[in-house]
Amino acid sequence: MSGPAAAAGGGSPVTTTLSPARLVIGAIMALPNSVRLLWGLLFDRRVRIVDKLLVLGAAAYIVMPFDLIPDFIPFFGEVDDLVLLVYALRRLIARAGRDLLLEHWRGDPAFLDDAVLGRLLAAATFFLPRMFRPGRRTPVT
Repeated sequence: MSGPAAAAGGGSPVTTTLSPARLVIGAIMALPNSVRLLWGLLFDRRVRIVDKLLVLGAAAYIVMPFDLIPDFIPFFGEVDDLVLLVYALRRLIARAGRDLLLEHWRGDPAFLDDAVLGRLLAAATFFLPRMFRPGRRTPVT
């Protein structure tokens, strides 16, 4: 199996030549494994409490009935929730470390390769303001 299905959790190793569309489809197919990973990291005592609180705070902000930036403000009002969530998740993944990610991941370990995970996070980071975008470091060490 190749392409998105492989990226989602089975089959042959993922290559870094996936098109953006296939990468997104693979990420959607990997959603159950991604939720399990997030759940595992949030309850793992080795993960810093600050990183957990940032993710939980971003999730709470998304479901709150009011926003700091009202939705009627073009662009910024619509993406402020996403910006907070992407920043919090990116930080959680980067600081957890590869070994911990692999411990909680139930899919194909190739999906967590630096190149593939980096491309997914880079695509999500596109929505962050430049001041919050990380340098050219790999997100998982």
